[in-house]
Amino acid sequence: MTTTEPIPVAGGGHLWAERAGDGPPLVLLHGPVHDSRLWNRVFAALARRHTVVRYDARGHGRSTPATAPFRYEDDLLAVLDRFGFQDAELVGLSMGGEVALDFALEHPGWVRSLALIGASVGGHEWPRSPDMDAYAAAHRGSDARRIAELELSLWANLGDRAPGFDVIEPMVRENAEAGAAAEKGHALDPDEDAVDRLDRIEAPTMVVVGDHDHPEIGVIAGRLADGIPGARLEVVADADHYLPLRAPGRLLELLLGFDVFAHRRGGRSSG
Repeated sequence: MTTTEPIPVAGGGHLWAERAGDGPPLVLLHGPVHDSRLWNRVFAALARRHTVVRYDARGHGRSTPATAPFRYEDDLLAVLDRFGFQDAELVGLSMGGEVALDFALEHPGWVRSLALIGASVGGHEWPRSPDMDAYAAAHRGSDARRIAELELSLWANLGDRAPGFDVIEPMVRENAEAGAAAEKGHALDPDEDAVDRLDRIEAPTMVVVGDHDHPEIGVIAGRLADGIPGARLEVVADADHYLPLRAPGRLLELLLGFDVFAHRRGGRSSG
């Protein structure tokens, strides 16, 4: 059975969340101009083995905008608490991976495992480039049209002929402005950058990246796999940053095999 419900969060408002299945808890976290539709093609299959929850981050999708500074990590804790989870497997893409990492450092007892997909990480210095400078400027100016245009060209670079574009394009365009506003409301602690504390991650970790993702995401993936004790790196063919929609079958193989990996910790492979 699938259920949806609003989850109250600090400062007022709520997060929209969907729960399905039965088994070990697994929570899905999306990226900065996405919402829970990112997981459309894996959600039902994961629910055959897990109690799986996906939710729209603050100010995205069907969740309400922030009215005061907030922390994505506190919102994740509210989700876990609302569903009565004592711990959970966390699967995060892009910003969602960064949130999962920060949460695992802050609340290690709540995290059974981490699957970091095309993840960003606090403290990593991106090289300057005209495209990324334009992308950052569009976010600073909350220019929704430009954000969506650059998002689709830089991050969904396999284009409209690859699987999943029918979900990607409307999701990006609908979240571009709200996502930029939400990022500005997120309270960051630059003294606690995760990139300098990767060796403190205790949870079994799998790092996943598409072979057509932004090159710097590949650099970050290597940094995460090298820095997190026992982490495993998986490179997925024919996938850009929108890996759950581009290559859902391969991602499901990895995630559903993750319980086995979590018990033997280690190694690297590609596929």
